[in-house]
Amino acid sequence: MPSTRDIRRRIKSVKNTAQITKAMQLVAAAKMKKAQDAATNGRAYADLMNRVLVSLKERADEGVHPYFSEGKGEKELVVVISTDKGLCGALNTNLIKKVITSVTSADADFITVGRKGAQQLARMKRNLMADFTIKDPARFAELRSVGVFVQEKFLSGEYRCVRVAFTNFINTVTTVPTVEQLLPVNPVTLGGKRSYEGGTGMGEPIDMTAQPVMDYAFEPSVREVFAKVLPQYVNNTLFQMMLEARASEHSSRMVAMKNATDNAKQMIKDLTLEYNKVRQAAITNELLEITTAKMALE
Repeated sequence: MPSTRDIRRRIKSVKNTAQITKAMQLVAAAKMKKAQDAATNGRAYADLMNRVLVSLKERADEGVHPYFSEGKGEKELVVVISTDKGLCGALNTNLIKKVITSVTSADADFITVGRKGAQQLARMKRNLMADFTIKDPARFAELRSVGVFVQEKFLSGEYRCVRVAFTNFINTVTTVPTVEQLLPVNPVTLGGKRSYEGGTGMGEPIDMTAQPVMDYAFEPSVREVFAKVLPQYVNNTLFQMMLEARASEHSSRMVAMKNATDNAKQMIKDLTLEYNKVRQAAITNELLEITTAKMALE
């Protein structure tokens, strides 16, 4: 049985840990609010752009732009957006599990944004082509380099498609690891909801060919418009996915630190109860010794 001194030391240690986790919870909560606002504010633009381009893809002439058709290569290029820091629960673990189950090709190449994803993929002996570091909060100018690199690789003809693995932000306690196809242009899920829902069920993309044809006017020409818009679409979609991942990261870290603080408080209660029991047992033993000694002298 531990002594009262050992239990007091453990209580002090747990109290110090609880103070740290509480401070980290407050910091994560402050960052979470800003990250959530950034993610939700950008969804409308990203959603509308994705919807328009998917509609145009269904009606565009073949070969009008390479982003509307699969590449000539056989391999997949996967961009994994993870976190740089830990202490955010099972966020990164769930994301990597989703990547492994979704990307079955053994020769797929990976690009990582975030140190944790790069470390796990390296341990799994995956072919890691590049690792980008994006500061928090994420800036569009910084993420543009990732978009340019991805587009160059796709246009080289080496890859059949480009997919992005990130964590979709639903709400503070719910985040969903997601793998979406970025190139060729495809319907994308942002915030756990399809860009457009059909009548067959929640989250199912409708057939855009069955919708009324929108009368788009292109100036100066279709090819020139697509040459300007599609690279911007790739960069903006990647940026929105990064915002979703950052909102999920701070939310998961806030929840994890709150759980850690609550567990520490419960542990302090249990240790205090144990301390009182040990102290009471020691006092009882001392009283018994005194009483026994007195009886022996009589």
